[in-house]
This record gives sequence, C-alpha cells and structure tokens, in this order.
Amino acid sequence: MKNLVEKLPDQQPALRVMAMPPDTNQYGDVFGGWIMSQVDLAGSSIASRVANSRTATVAVTSFTFKEPVWVGDVVSFYATVLKVGTTSITVDVTVFAERLHKDNHRIVKVTEAQLVFVALNKDGSPQPVYRADNPAPEKTE
Repeated sequence: MKNLVEKLPDQQPALRVMAMPPDTNQYGDVFGGWIMSQVDLAGSSIASRVANSRTATVAVTSFTFKEPVWVGDVVSFYATVLKVGTTSITVDVTVFAERLHKDNHRIVKVTEAQLVFVALNKDGSPQPVYRADNPAPEKTE
C-alpha cells in the first residue's frame, strides 16, 4: 500500500474529526464532498490567521483522492501556507486517516489539495494581507 505512512506529521493539525455514518455514500465510503468541505475548513483556518481577517476560497488548484475514508477513521487535516500574495494566500492541505478500527491501526494519506483564499474586509471586499513586508495602512480619522 503506497499511501501507508509510519506516523502522522510532527505538526499540529488544522482540523481532526472522526468520520461518521451520516458522512457516507451508499457503498459505506465517506463522501468526497464531505472530505472537500473539511479540507476547505482546515485551509481557511490557517489562511484567516495569516490574513488576520475573514477569508474566502477563490480557487481549488488541485485535489487528489488517494484512498477512501471509512466510518470510524480519525481524519487529520494538515495545512501549510505555500504562498502569500497581495490579497491571496495559497494553502496546501494534506489529509491522513488513522484506521483505528481496522488494519491494526494503520495510517494512510488519503487526500492532497491546494486551495487559494482571498483576504476580505468587513464589507466582504478583497483587502491586502497584512504582514511585515506589507504592513497595515495608517488609519486616518
């Protein structure tokens, strides 16, 4: 099994959740759409921290399903910032399933994705991502 890994990454996951029966299709596998929504949540959590504002998903540039996710799997989503633009943040999300109920506690990489988020102001319009080389504009009264 080429997606089998020895252990989870040595970083804090952006999200960890257990797949449950309502998340499955008629074959007992977890819906791809459920995984996609969790990937979006994991990616947006780190993008919003980097932007120090609301963010919205503007693109999914890649999304690969490598293995199915089953009911009872503990699914961990690891998000890493790849690029910060003027208003955008590109995030890589790698997903692992811990099969605690089957296969003698195997860990498999189940999904890899890259998403692009845009920083939003309180009116919902794009705004610059504030960082050391792009500081927040001076407030004027």
